[in-house]
Amino acid sequence: MDKKTTDKLKKMLEERKTKLENELTSFAKKDEKLPGDYDTRFPDFGTNQSSDEEAFEVAAYDSALPVEYALELRLADINRALDKMKKNTYGQCENCPGEIDIKRLEAMPEARACLDCEKKRNK
Repeated sequence: MDKKTTDKLKKMLEERKTKLENELTSFAKKDEKLPGDYDTRFPDFGTNQSSDEEAFEVAAYDSALPVEYALELRLADINRALDKMKKNTYGQCENCPGEIDIKRLEAMPEARACLDCEKKRNK
């Protein structure tokens, strides 16, 4: 892979990383003890709440947890791809000795496997 393509993909990864971090910090706090982990903040809609309002807080918290988890996974994949760039292993499939097709990387720069291996995994 040439430097121009790598630079383009690195920029895409960094932009996605920033977007994910901003999205996560909008409802979760970065865990200082565990890198890459965020803790969803429990919403507080005020004091003197009725039981319905308290139930709404719990529901809002419960619905944010799977979103936090999904965003953390995507962020971890992006960080892994950026680390691979530093180690000059970016673009290599993690499951076989092959390379990940450039079109796949342009669509999903954090891809960890070639399309053949990904298809096998999803069967």
